[in-house]
Amino acid sequence: MVTSYVCFDLETTGLSPDRDEIIEIGAVKVVEGKVTDRFMHFVKPDMPISAEVSSLTGISNEMVADAGPTDRIIYDFLQFCESYPVIGHNLMFDYRFTCRYAQKYYMDFQKEGIDTLKIARKVLPDLPSKSLESLCTYYNIVNASAHRAYHDALATAKLYQTLKHYFGAESEALFCAAPLAWKQKKVQAATNRQKEYLKELAKYHKIDINGDLESLTRSEASRMIDRIILKNGQMPRSAGRRGLYNK
Repeated sequence: MVTSYVCFDLETTGLSPDRDEIIEIGAVKVVEGKVTDRFMHFVKPDMPISAEVSSLTGISNEMVADAGPTDRIIYDFLQFCESYPVIGHNLMFDYRFTCRYAQKYYMDFQKEGIDTLKIARKVLPDLPSKSLESLCTYYNIVNASAHRAYHDALATAKLYQTLKHYFGAESEALFCAAPLAWKQKKVQAATNRQKEYLKELAKYHKIDINGDLESLTRSEASRMIDRIILKNGQMPRSAGRRGLYNK
C-alpha cells in the first residue's frame, strides 16, 4: 500500500480540461504517513474568472493578478511532486488539467496514482454522496476552507489515511498506485482568419500582442480575441463578420 505520495487539488475556471484553465494549485507531500511539505500557488488564467467561480472558490481576479509566469509555477509543481505517486479525489479531473499544462510547456507528468473517489465507491457503496465534502462530514474530517486547492488537498490526504485505516487490510489493492493514462485531443492550429483578426485588433487598439501568433492553437487564439475585446472593446464590424474569426 502507498504510504508516501503527493496529494493535490486544482481550482479551475470550469470543468473542461481542454478549454478551461487552472487558477490555483494546492498540494501536500506525505512521506511514510506524515506531511513533510506543502505547495500553494495561484495561476493567472487568460480569461477573467467568472463571478460564479469566484463565489464558489473565493478566488478573485485580483488574487491571481500577480501570480507570476505560469510555466514557472507548473515547473515548480512538477518538481515538488518528484517521483511520488499522486492522490486526488476524482483524480483524473486534476490530472488531465495538469498534463495539458505540462505538455504545453514541454514538460512531462507521467504518473501513477490513487483516486479516493474510486475507493469510496467500492468500500462505501451505500453512502448517498461520495463527494469530498460528504466524506469529510462522514468521517469528521475538518476542511477549514473547502473549494480552495490546498485545503482540499489536505482534506483528501486525511481521507485517504482514514480509508486506508478502515479498509486497507481487506481491500489492499485499492490502496496501490496504478499508472494514469491521459491523451490530449488533437490540437488544432489557429486559423488564418483568427491570426489576421488578432493583428487587426492589436493595430486598432494600439496594443502589443506578446508571443508568436504562428504557434497559437485555435482555442488559445479564441481566448486571446475575447480577452482583447473584453478589455478594449469591439472594432466597428458587424457581429456576424466578427464571428467568423473565432471559428
